[in-house]
Amino acid sequence: MFDAAHAAAAFVRTRSLQVRLRSREAIDRHQRRACARLVAAARATIPFYRDKGPGFEDLPVIDKAIQQGRFSEFNRPGITLDEAVEALAAGRDTVRGHFVGQSTGTSGNRGRFVISPAERFAWLGTIVAKAVPDALIRRRRVALALPGFSSLYKSASSGSRIRLAFFDLALGIEAWRDDLAAFAPEVLVAPPKVLRRLAEDGVLGGVEPFSGAEVLDPIDREVIERASGRRVREIYMATEGLFAVGCRHGTLHLAEDVVRFEWEEVPGSGLVVPVVTDLVRRVQPMIRYRMNDLLELSGAACPCGSPYRAVERIHGRMDDMFEFETPRGRVTVTPDVLRNAVVDSDARIRDYRIVQKKDGRVTIELDEALPDEVEAAVRSAAERALARLGAAPAVAIVRGITPRFDRKLRRVERERG
Repeated sequence: MFDAAHAAAAFVRTRSLQVRLRSREAIDRHQRRACARLVAAARATIPFYRDKGPGFEDLPVIDKAIQQGRFSEFNRPGITLDEAVEALAAGRDTVRGHFVGQSTGTSGNRGRFVISPAERFAWLGTIVAKAVPDALIRRRRVALALPGFSSLYKSASSGSRIRLAFFDLALGIEAWRDDLAAFAPEVLVAPPKVLRRLAEDGVLGGVEPFSGAEVLDPIDREVIERASGRRVREIYMATEGLFAVGCRHGTLHLAEDVVRFEWEEVPGSGLVVPVVTDLVRRVQPMIRYRMNDLLELSGAACPCGSPYRAVERIHGRMDDMFEFETPRGRVTVTPDVLRNAVVDSDARIRDYRIVQKKDGRVTIELDEALPDEVEAAVRSAAERALARLGAAPAVAIVRGITPRFDRKLRRVERERG
């Protein structure tokens, strides 16, 4: 059932913190206190942390491999990974009174998680507070189509001030597009590939779109904003939590009221990898967890006045950094290098996909309808971009792009193997 009390409490807490945390000093104080409470709770209730030191800095940086490999040691009820996997495979989302979920498995390695009934609706209240801050004083219709949401919130219903509707991505857009149109949401949160498809189908007019769960590509942004007549606002989120939400000026602000961020630099790229600590979760704490994302931070002040740090752009995943062997050693290429080369080579490009094959070759998928001169321009631009970094792999153009709605969209992808 819809737990309105926990969702509303999280909404009010989030709005209150946005009012109170008006400076970096206030944010730092809030995070220090929250971290102290979190560490004390983790050492008392989570097996993995029982023998760790009392300070935040005493706790190790972990990653998915560590957390999933010692799954039962990281959650309060001691649910094993096998229990979670078996429940999800059987179509159940609860184990011993706790909810279990999983990531989309974009890289072929699903991440599983455990949350309490209260935590799942607290998370929902937080995201609604950041995306629709007037939801408790105005009647609003909000639709969400995000990976995993259909199972976590399938029993949710509307409150007195906000009507929520959840749409299952696993069923395909065609299965619920008409229902979405009939619901007529004022706000829609969905992956960019879904927003773009709905834009092309003519059902985004007047809707305030939020792009979440995947990297928002500029070519998708243009199509979505033209169809909706509204600015696309980003939500940076993952299985591991909610990390940032775009303000009305389009700036993506880190959710520093609920997450503490540490940063690991990627040498020579100007990009960073976040190490996150969720300040709220207790059943399966997320403490000093190294993400797999590549971010470019912004030092500019936002006109909205928020002191929460801004993200200039989410560039992709560490897994999708291309690597090439050259006479001078291995060269690493971040996803934005080839993304920009392809998109900037010709304004007629509306979609693409770049893949580094296991043998080092690079293939670039383009729309079949594009003229031959675009193909030549793309190949030349990609080869020049790589040559500037000392790499000279074979670059092949493939006509035809296979849409992937059953998994996260990755326009720049490195095959693993």
